[in-house]
Parts: sequence; C-alpha cells; structure tokens
Amino acid sequence: MINKKTFKREVFLTVSVMLVLSLSAQAKITPEQAARLGTDLTPVGAETSGNAEGTIPPYTGGLQSPPTGWTPDQGYIDPFADEQPLLTITAANMAQYEDKLTAGMRALLMKYPQFKMPVYTTHRTAALPKEIETTVKKEAVGAELNGFGLVNLNGSTTPFPIPANGLEVIYNHNTRYLGGGFKRNFTQTPVRASGTYSLIRAQELRVYDQNLDVHTENRLYNFIGKFLSPASMVGNIALVYEPVDQVKEPRSAWTYSFGQRRVRRAPIIAYDTPVEGSEGLITNDDYDAFNGAPDRYDWKLLGKREIYVGYNAYRVASKKLKYEEILKPGTPNADLMRYELHRVWVVEATSRPGSRHVYARRTFYIDEDSWSVLATDAYDSRGELWRVGIHPLVQYYDAKFPWYSVSIWHDLNSGNYMVSGLANEEREPWQFGVRARAADFEPAALRRLGN
Repeated sequence: MINKKTFKREVFLTVSVMLVLSLSAQAKITPEQAARLGTDLTPVGAETSGNAEGTIPPYTGGLQSPPTGWTPDQGYIDPFADEQPLLTITAANMAQYEDKLTAGMRALLMKYPQFKMPVYTTHRTAALPKEIETTVKKEAVGAELNGFGLVNLNGSTTPFPIPANGLEVIYNHNTRYLGGGFKRNFTQTPVRASGTYSLIRAQELRVYDQNLDVHTENRLYNFIGKFLSPASMVGNIALVYEPVDQVKEPRSAWTYSFGQRRVRRAPIIAYDTPVEGSEGLITNDDYDAFNGAPDRYDWKLLGKREIYVGYNAYRVASKKLKYEEILKPGTPNADLMRYELHRVWVVEATSRPGSRHVYARRTFYIDEDSWSVLATDAYDSRGELWRVGIHPLVQYYDAKFPWYSVSIWHDLNSGNYMVSGLANEEREPWQFGVRARAADFEPAALRRLGN
C-alpha cells in the first residue's frame, strides 16, 4: 500500500503546484525563464536531471542515430532487445505500485487477468533536430493563448516549453514536431471481446505547413486519409485542413465516396464523432491520443508525476510479428509491451457547461521529454471510467523525432478494444520529412485519388 506520509506529501505538492499555476496562468514566460532551456531544462522544457532515486536518469541528448547497418526495410530495430524486465505488475501486486499507475492502468489490471505490465529500465530516448530545438527556444517568449486559441506560433513545435496551465500543455502535444510531414500505410482494427477482428488498411498523408510549397496563415497541417482495404471501404477518402487556432478558424474537411463518385464538404470530422471503421470505439479527437479544437473542455494542470508508461516499445512493432500474434481477446499480447518510469504532466479536461462531448471528463498523461500524450482515461456522464488509452512511444531514430509505435483504446464496458498504427506486415517503409504541393490537397484532387 502507499505510505501515508508519502501520499500526504504528494497531495500537498500537487495542490501547491496547482495554486502557483493558477496564479500565473495568463503570464508569458520571461527571457530569463527561456534561458533555462538547454541548461537545467532540455531544449523543449523537460527537467534535465534524473530523479532522486536514480530510477529516472538524467537527459543526455536522446537516441540520435540508427543502429549500425540499419536500413528502413528492416523496420525499427529495438536497441534494448537484450534487456529483461525489472519487474512485472499484475493485479496481484499492483498495490505496491499504485502511486505510479494511472486509474486506467489499475482498471485494466483488475479487469483482464491476461493484462500485465512488464517494467524495464528507463531510457530517455526522445530527440529532435537541432534546428527544431533552436526555434523552440527562440519563440518561447512569443506564443500565447487567446481564449481557447493559440497565436504567435511562428514555426515553434513547442509553444509553451514552461507551461502555466493545462491548455498550454495540450497545445504542446498538438503542435509537437512529427518530422515535418509523413506518408504511411498502416492497419487498424476493432478487436471484439471474443477476440474476432477485421483488419482495415489505411494510408495517411500529413504535411505540415512549413513543408508545403505555399504557406497558409493559421495552418498547422494538411491531411489526406484513404482506405486501402477491405473492398467495401476502398476509395473512401477524407481531406482535412488543420488550423493552428481552431477557435478563430474551425477545421475544414471534405470526403469522397467511391460509391457515389462525389466530393462533399464534411459537416464535422472532429470532437466526439466516431472514427470510421472503429465500430464506435474511438472519437475523432481520440486520434493521435488527442487532436483538434480544445474548446469543449476546461483544462486543469494537476502537476507532474512519475508514472509507468509505454515507452521504447519497439518490440510490438517488430516486422517479425504477425498481427495474429499481437491481437488477443481482451487486450493485446502483454508480453510484447514495454513500460518504463517517466515523468509526465497530468492534465484534467472537464466538459464545459453548455458544451457536449461523450467524454464528460478526461485525464491526459503527457511525456515531459516529447510532449506526447502517453496514456488517457476517459469518463462517461456518470463519472465512471469508460475508456483507457495506451500510446507507447518510440524514437524514430532516422527521422529524429519520437512518436507512437501503436495506439490502443480499451472500452471497459464492452470488453472491446481498438488498435491503430500497426505496420508489422507492411512492406513499404514509412516516409518522413515529406514535402508536397498545396495543390495536392485541394478538394478537386480527391476524385483522382479515389479512382
């Protein structure tokens, strides 16, 4: 069980942090604060030092290069493949580690006997190109919130490296560096409680404004998603223009239906509308752990905690695995997962009065080194924990940025779960650093792509 003195001290520290943050919520950081970036803070704002116990090491620059002899056709090779778990958390021993588990992790351990958490040595592998880090520091004093909107991003991928509130942390996640642009084929599937599933292949092309030949004011990126299988979904395509400030300018979206041969303006591909092909297991703003406009929630920063999260999870993405080895009833094969102890920002989102969302409350656990959401807990209108997200990270060492190896959402009510981002059986390597013409993202281009 948790030591009572330790628990009281953590509660006191959390409340103290919340008080300080609430008092400074509207204050921009000063040049003196920005000078900490690259010294006692990493270039994107994480604590450079490790923890007192030595279970989280100091940051030393991350994983900057691929293994010797590596080629993209091999997939991403696990640089820690020889390591063994330090411990394995199960329902039987979870009380010993309760202070380092999310509510969702505890729920999964209790619900599924086959769910367990193999915990390994912590490696702070997140790393970004130097020019990206330089821009973050240069623009750190300029970005600011305008209500629920973000202004003065000016090319930064971490607008608030020293965040003052929960909304700033979420904007760090939404705008984080993902290689400038990428094209990937991947598989997603809802897995029913019985263990049955139907694989859905899709292609995603996402190009950020800085990698387009024509720049658009207030544009974060352009996105095209198309289905490659099954046959009933082939040719269905979505086009999205993602603004930086979605309060000033709502997301624009179009869809093309191969069956109807028509391009239509989509009424809404955002918020809590279900993702096509997910059997209702995830919402549009669940994608990438969270995306889109934040204006249906009030955001509260609860401070920073040390949590066991999915990290350096290369094994589950191995090209040596078949999907049938990963997708099991109740939960993916737990032996293929890897958890490490990392510091995360904890942000609570509560549905605003007058706003509607199927999730009345959500808790996000955001990695201090990458600003990626690593875990999510979503609650229904009764306040009951409903869905649990696990988003394990890897460093894409050839492209120099961290992102997910896979994303998993468990529905505690139905016993079903959703997996996205699988590429184990894909032959073509993912492409990063992609550049494109803005004209390739015009609605008229969808008809050509669908034929």
